[in-house]
Amino acid sequence: MPTPISTIRNLGPASEAAFARAGIASAEELRALGPDAAYLRLLDAGTRPHFIAYYALVMALQGRPWNDCRGAEKEALRERFDTLKARAQKKGRSEIEAALDALGVIERR
Repeated sequence: MPTPISTIRNLGPASEAAFARAGIASAEELRALGPDAAYLRLLDAGTRPHFIAYYALVMALQGRPWNDCRGAEKEALRERFDTLKARAQKKGRSEIEAALDALGVIERR
C-alpha cells in the first residue's frame, strides 16, 4: 500500500494535494523522483514557484526541519531553484512570453 505524502516531515495536506495534481501520488514516488524532478512536476502542473516551498521539500526529503537550511547550503539551493524555475518557464512559451510572465504581465498557462 502506498504511503501518503503527508507522512513526510514538513509536507502536509496542501502539499499532498499539489503533488497529486502533478501526478505524484505517494511518498515512495516522491522520494524516487527526488526534490528537483518532483518540483519541476509541480511547476509543470501550474504551481507558482516559491523558494521556501522548494527548500522545504529538499529538507523534507532529507528528514530535516524545513527551516534547517542556512548559509552556503541555502545559497546553493537558491541557485538550483532558479535553474528549475527558468527551465519550467521555457517550456511551451516563446522567449518574449517567458519574459513577460517573469514581469507578471501575462497569465501563467
